[in-house]
Amino acid sequence: MATLTDADTTTTHLETDADQLDTDDQAATVLAVEEIHRLLPHRYPFSLVDRVIRYIPGKLAVGIKNVTFNEPHFQGHFPGRPIMPGVLIVEAMAQVGGVVLTQMPEFPENGLFMFAGIDKVRFRRPVVPGDQLIMTVELLSIKRRRFGKMQGQAMVDGQLAAEGELMFSLVDA
Repeated sequence: MATLTDADTTTTHLETDADQLDTDDQAATVLAVEEIHRLLPHRYPFSLVDRVIRYIPGKLAVGIKNVTFNEPHFQGHFPGRPIMPGVLIVEAMAQVGGVVLTQMPEFPENGLFMFAGIDKVRFRRPVVPGDQLIMTVELLSIKRRRFGKMQGQAMVDGQLAAEGELMFSLVDA
């Protein structure tokens, strides 16, 4: 598993909805897609995070997904009215959460995080080609060094598109 120290990172302060969290004078780490690929196993067509614009170790990450018409799921969901499937919005939030979890020192480097549960997920508006999905995922808890619980939120143009709790389990790779 790669670590953020392996990746070239840029430090900057960004204004996002995540600023409401207890992040006082902490700098945000920006990760490009190449650096995200060093941390997560997902690849096309299932790599759903284009950039991480804020990362606070052990706490949260904010990621961006630029939704484009040429993505394969839009061929059938739905012809003539393309809408990003809700399960892919949840998966994109989970991948942002994976950036946080893969960097936690208490988890082994050779493990793989998988969904253990999804609770209280609600979809508030459709996500369509041309939208920029901004996902904020905050770590809520870790149990027995094998399970993580996170709160995710996906926004488009300042409007809530989806939200929910995501649970992860560490499995041996």
